[in-house]
Amino acid sequence: MFIYIKRKTAFSICIILSASLLLCALIPYATVVNAPDGAENKNEYIKWVDFSVPYEALSDSLDADIKSHNEKVHYNWIELLAYLASKYGGNWSRYKKSDLLKLAEELKSGKDMSELSKNMANYDYFFEAYSAVLGGFVGEYEIEAPDKEIPEKTAMVKKYGLKAFSPVARGYSYNHYDDFGSSRSYGYRRKHLGHDLMGGVGTPIIAIESGIVECVGWNQYGGWRIGIRSFDSKRYYYYAHLRKDHPYNDIYEGKVVAAGDVIGYLGMTGYSTKENVNNINTPHLHYGVQLIFDERQKDSTNEIWIDLYAITKLLEKNKSAVVKDADKNEYFRKYKFDEPILHNFKS
Repeated sequence: MFIYIKRKTAFSICIILSASLLLCALIPYATVVNAPDGAENKNEYIKWVDFSVPYEALSDSLDADIKSHNEKVHYNWIELLAYLASKYGGNWSRYKKSDLLKLAEELKSGKDMSELSKNMANYDYFFEAYSAVLGGFVGEYEIEAPDKEIPEKTAMVKKYGLKAFSPVARGYSYNHYDDFGSSRSYGYRRKHLGHDLMGGVGTPIIAIESGIVECVGWNQYGGWRIGIRSFDSKRYYYYAHLRKDHPYNDIYEGKVVAAGDVIGYLGMTGYSTKENVNNINTPHLHYGVQLIFDERQKDSTNEIWIDLYAITKLLEKNKSAVVKDADKNEYFRKYKFDEPILHNFKS
């Protein structure tokens, strides 16, 4: 009898533990839905995002979005990614392009995303999370382009597609690997919450997305750095370790910058409480993206930084050409750029 009771107790404990583990697995999705306007619990906003979408999925969904722009059925790449993430349970190692093509065919046949995702418990979470990551990357814009017949002549051309730029200017090389989460020890032991691009000192650094400069100056960890907030306030771009003596290109807090603008120059400053010191061993740009669903997350223990390795590869598709103004000793973008939202903020 004594043995029977122990086995029954052990079995009950196993059931409880299994249920607890299942609940813990679901917590990141179950507690991260934003509270609707007027909701009593204002703490219900996204507190955790593991952005693990591979480059192949980003590129395939982006191509589907751009190619269908003027078609009867337009595929929203963020919707496509949110659906697949829900289908895979967030496990992107399962990604197959055939799943994306099948989804596109279902949408083309007349079904809408709300119908296809209605039984997916986490679709709304993934759509909101991925919208925060990628919301300013694709859309309509105008860019100056050379005339095909007269290269010396240029004109503004309307386009739809990827309007976010690589953080490194066209014509400049860099090396990188997936270093998100690697250990760092200066000051205190911590994880690397950004992405490092190793390059030459003085390489022009580009604004990935249009936005408002939120912070400029020295930080003992990042050296000379710039913080730019996207217009929808969801993304905070952090560029660090800029060049000693000449880190910036006409950058100041409150300035509105356009995607593709030159904002500064790659360097090796930082790891010092003293300003304008090179204490980084290898010249590189550290850049990071913090997601902000509630302003209380901005400078807190609940900051959400994402892995940018796949996004960096995606942005290789769009690099900003630059030219040097010898008199000013500065680099500037070669081709003018404009997008509708810029007018709202510049005015």
